[in-house]
Amino acid sequence: MPDTPLPAKPVLLVCTTCRAGRTLEEGETPPGRHMLAALEQALAAHPAPPVELRPVTCLSVCQQGCAAAMTQPGKWSYLLGRLSPALAEDLLAYGETYAAHATGAVLPSRRPDSLRSVVLGRLPSLTEIPKENAA
Repeated sequence: MPDTPLPAKPVLLVCTTCRAGRTLEEGETPPGRHMLAALEQALAAHPAPPVELRPVTCLSVCQQGCAAAMTQPGKWSYLLGRLSPALAEDLLAYGETYAAHATGAVLPSRRPDSLRSVVLGRLPSLTEIPKENAA
């Protein structure tokens, strides 16, 4: 089995089945799909896309609005919730800051204002055991 190359930039995983905590009408497009479309549009207009965008089926935070996760080998991974398509540009700005930080630990004061309270959780890198109080 060939090795899969590690991504050179952060990966933004977007839940495409997110229903933003509500029941959808039959045939209604999930808000997560709208979120993905907004991010695809924002990335297409970006001269140097700061993240690699990947759709995923479920991030299991269904009551927390649209959800996404930011990850990169060797860095902390962040689960984000309470998102909306209107935040697409801010998520890309967050991706740029995340990419520039050695550990990926971006303090709320370094995130766009709209993203200061969207972190639902974080996970340590699988390639390195984090220090006890990494922040």
